[in-house]
Amino acid sequence: MAKLELKDLRAFRELEGKQLPIGDWIMVTQEMINDFAKATDDFQWIHVDIAKATKYSPFKKPVAHGFMSVSLLSKMLGELIRVKSVQMGVNYGLNKVRFPAPVLVESRLRLVAGISTIENYGDTGLKITWACTVEIEGTEKPACVAEFISLMFE
Repeated sequence: MAKLELKDLRAFRELEGKQLPIGDWIMVTQEMINDFAKATDDFQWIHVDIAKATKYSPFKKPVAHGFMSVSLLSKMLGELIRVKSVQMGVNYGLNKVRFPAPVLVESRLRLVAGISTIENYGDTGLKITWACTVEIEGTEKPACVAEFISLMFE
């Protein structure tokens, strides 16, 4: 269940410019990294070859793909907020995406997010720009900082 549940888009609009509740920690497993490699056909050894990463990587263990952090944004936002009247939501795009720190296997991530802007979109929708920071537990620099844009329709 989402940490924040709202009745409709009218109530949601009141969150513009505000922070959302902080997300729960998600463990990044080697299985997740391998599945992401399969989905994207990106099998660079730093991600999937445990023995080689342990021996040659400066991190001494596999590192998740940077884009894996971005791909988790929809899931993480869905765990933070739910608008009951919304019939459909879609990803619209990203702005200013950065990966300041690597995500090592068995790291824990969480989302710190706010709603930067909300605009009307068509007759029944909104375009939302989310300010997203994916934190790594115990690390000063985040895994990902991005402006994530989505659409919601009633």
